[in-house]
Amino acid sequence: MPIHGGSLRLFIAHAGEASPQVVDFLSAEKIAGLLRFDYYRDFGRQVATLKEELLALLWRLKGERRSIAAYGASAKGSTLMNAFGIDGRLIDFVVDRSSLKQRRFTPGNRLPILPPAALLERRPDYVLLLTWNFADEILTQQLEFRRMGGKFILPVPEVKVV
Repeated sequence: MPIHGGSLRLFIAHAGEASPQVVDFLSAEKIAGLLRFDYYRDFGRQVATLKEELLALLWRLKGERRSIAAYGASAKGSTLMNAFGIDGRLIDFVVDRSSLKQRRFTPGNRLPILPPAALLERRPDYVLLLTWNFADEILTQQLEFRRMGGKFILPVPEVKVV
């Protein structure tokens, strides 16, 4: 699905001529630069810059005694938090709409996962959006929180406060 960054479909067959779909896929990878080391080096640099910018913002806000929650106990969000070293020193709690995740803890940093109503109850100053691919939907769902002055931090594709 495009909202998840695309999907990878593998075609496995006995040795022989590749199907037209595989030829097209390989051609698209080549055109995109995926066969060059520079592509991955540049991607690594972009991730490092993103990490630096996001951590600088979060630490600055904490230094200003701002409270910060996170929205979305997703795999991508947990990966971002663990890779960037974001834990309870920066994030007070996480909210998620899934009742299966609520009353549990995020992997790695063990932040409590609460229902989204906790945003209105606890009123953090900022919410780090860990499900950035659903930003439009979540920002619309959280209009009341935003009307009360709450702000969202979108970490990807660039750090932005809305």
